[in-house]
Amino acid sequence: MIEKTYIKRMNSKKHIHLIGICGTAMASLAGMLKERGFRVTGSDAAAYPPMSDFLASLHIPVAQPFDARNLSPLPDLVVVGNAISRGNSELEHVLDQRIPFCSLPQILHDEFLRGKEVIAVAGTHGKTTTTSMLSWIFASAGMEPSFLIGGIAENFGSSFALGAGRHFIIEGDEYDTAFFDKGPKFLHYFPDHVILTSVEFDHADIYKDLDAVETSFKRLVNLIPRRGRIVAFDSGESIERCIAKAFCPVERYGSETKTGWKIEDLRFAADRTTWSVLHDGRVWADFEFALAGEYNVWNATAAAVMAYGCGIPLGAIQQGLRSFHSVKRRLEVKAQVHGVTIIDDFAHHPTAIAGTLRALRGRYPAARLWAILEPRSNTLRRNVFQSALAQSLRLADEVVIAGVFKSESIPAAERLDLTAVSADLEREGKRARVITGADGIVATIVPELRSGDVVAILSNGGFEGIYEKLPAALQAVQRQASRVGSS
Repeated sequence: MIEKTYIKRMNSKKHIHLIGICGTAMASLAGMLKERGFRVTGSDAAAYPPMSDFLASLHIPVAQPFDARNLSPLPDLVVVGNAISRGNSELEHVLDQRIPFCSLPQILHDEFLRGKEVIAVAGTHGKTTTTSMLSWIFASAGMEPSFLIGGIAENFGSSFALGAGRHFIIEGDEYDTAFFDKGPKFLHYFPDHVILTSVEFDHADIYKDLDAVETSFKRLVNLIPRRGRIVAFDSGESIERCIAKAFCPVERYGSETKTGWKIEDLRFAADRTTWSVLHDGRVWADFEFALAGEYNVWNATAAAVMAYGCGIPLGAIQQGLRSFHSVKRRLEVKAQVHGVTIIDDFAHHPTAIAGTLRALRGRYPAARLWAILEPRSNTLRRNVFQSALAQSLRLADEVVIAGVFKSESIPAAERLDLTAVSADLEREGKRARVITGADGIVATIVPELRSGDVVAILSNGGFEGIYEKLPAALQAVQRQASRVGSS
């Protein structure tokens, strides 16, 4: 009965309310729904950039905090974000009043993906950047794609577009769908083609082990039609197991000797990265772009191979990558204050942290590199990767770790032990400090920072406004020094 009501009301284009609207995917969905003509409202516990700014630019009202009164007058449909659990005041009101509701992936499929040729970018790492690259290649080639990205792509200034072309490019997330649907989001998208960047254990709050993660990706592979394609990274036993029973062609990219699309001659410069790709042993193309890091070369090569298979000319692919900027919160330079460069990166896993720090080493080889980490993701807050976390952070010269985000919600036996991580780093000869709170971190490190330093702030959340507080504090110190010097 709810499904029939949902179809009727979607066709009548009325009021849709999103609970948890400030998540990257939910905010994008809100924009897509508004562009389709719906009246859109939303709510969240707290809003922070870039998605809060994005929603404000779309003139979509966001109520804070959650409150049943945010659902008055009653909307025609409520989309429940996957971060929303029973006990949320708005969700309880929806259930009590029997307001029609659905998940984000459900409405995406029914309202936007149906009738499109869907390309999903999936994997533990690199989804957002690869989706952005692929979308930009298609757009700059005049293909007018629709897309949904889990971040703000700088080339578009947006995380979504509803294009007139036949392709819909979507970031395929393996996280669960909603409180009433614990399966992965990407199983709702029924993609025609898939890029598979990596498969590792992650999302320790919903997956028991690596085998459970692999099972989700195997199910995704099993959805791809025979006429479709998989473009998969060439390293990792998990990827091998996940693609082993694919019914469609599988193309591999990477640096292994027998890889179909092999990356060679990788070179990093101060503001440019270049590389070549061989196809079945023969030179196919030379590429360049402004991004740093080997992992971004992997991402770009995957996007290039998928685009080429979809009929985009090689020259257009090269130009698309050459003109690609980046994604908000992915090695984003937030500020440069008196010779100190402050970088924001959406760190969520030790492998991603290591990749980020290696990329910064390549881009700023002479710098003293700081890693300021907030263990915020559901994986990092747990001790499942405790040793690996220390190994990834050792790539920095100076390490500062904030308190575990909402540590009280993690059982003590499962919680990340910051003292142990710090001790591991100290044994490696690295200075590592645990400092609770953004204000304490800023107050501690500002007197120690010097011109030429690079500070990588690693968090997948707002981190108490440290991205604004640290530059402001550096500027205040400089002003004070200028006043003293002139007096």
